Amino acid sequence: MALNLEKKLRLVPNWLELPKDVTSKIIQLLGVVEMVMNARQVCPMWREISKDPLMWKNIEMINCFKSPHNLEKICMYAIDQGGDHVEEINIEYFATDELIKHLAERTRNLRRIRISKCPKISDKVFCEAVKKFSLLEEVELSFNDELTKDSLEAIGQNCPHLKTLKFNQPYKGINCRSYKGYKSNKEALAIAKTMPGLRHLELWGNKLTNDGLVAILDGCPYLEFLDIRMCYNLVMHENLAKRCCENIKKIRYPNEYIDDHDDDDDDDDFAYEFYCECIVRGSKGMKGRKITYVDFYKFH
Repeated sequence: MALNLEKKLRLVPNWLELPKDVTSKIIQLLGVVEMVMNARQVCPMWREISKDPLMWKNIEMINCFKSPHNLEKICMYAIDQGGDHVEEINIEYFATDELIKHLAERTRNLRRIRISKCPKISDKVFCEAVKKFSLLEEVELSFNDELTKDSLEAIGQNCPHLKTLKFNQPYKGINCRSYKGYKSNKEALAIAKTMPGLRHLELWGNKLTNDGLVAILDGCPYLEFLDIRMCYNLVMHENLAKRCCENIKKIRYPNEYIDDHDDDDDDDDFAYEFYCECIVRGSKGMKGRKITYVDFYKFH
């Protein structure tokens, strides 16, 4: 019995004998939450590897909305560990002004930032923080209720290397009675005036009009990809459509669906949902209910 057990143990790989670079990749695959909460406790070698700032080069904390842990505290710890080696941060749901301040204080080499569905971030704090993110090349600030054209202007004025901007908004039914006729080109003009080097732009559900789109085409001459789905104030007449096709390699038009699995961006694999505030005739209980785009076209 003892001999058989010894033979079996010899067949079990000794994880401590793995090359350090292989172990590092395995730990990174665990994700930030597991790295902070558990990986450091496994053994002295794993703890030592976790102290390497390069392990925190990419901080991604998404799809963890129901996590029992203090995600903001974990994220701050990861930022502290990475310091100026942090180049990319991807956060959903839990970011606050305090986290943005901490990020600005501890990092100087951010290239990509994605903050989505975080209603506790203010224009005032983000505008001040972005002054320290001059190396940013890609920015996504989608579905953050409090961020406006002021944040866009701050990004454009402080990030000369910016190539990609995603500023998607929750669509609340421009075709509904309660939103009929609401138009605004503030975000479009901020982009047009401050982001001349832009290549990729997404503006789901924006309230811009044709004037705003023309301003973007004039101000962003290198634009190659434009996504204006759910931008129902736009009227794509022949001349405007022709200009878009001539200058832009790929364009997604207002009436195109936003599918559950969008091929253009692997990160946006969530169903695009919005809230309808109108009272639909013959649809008892629909007011304020969350509906999908299929329901929207059924009732409007």
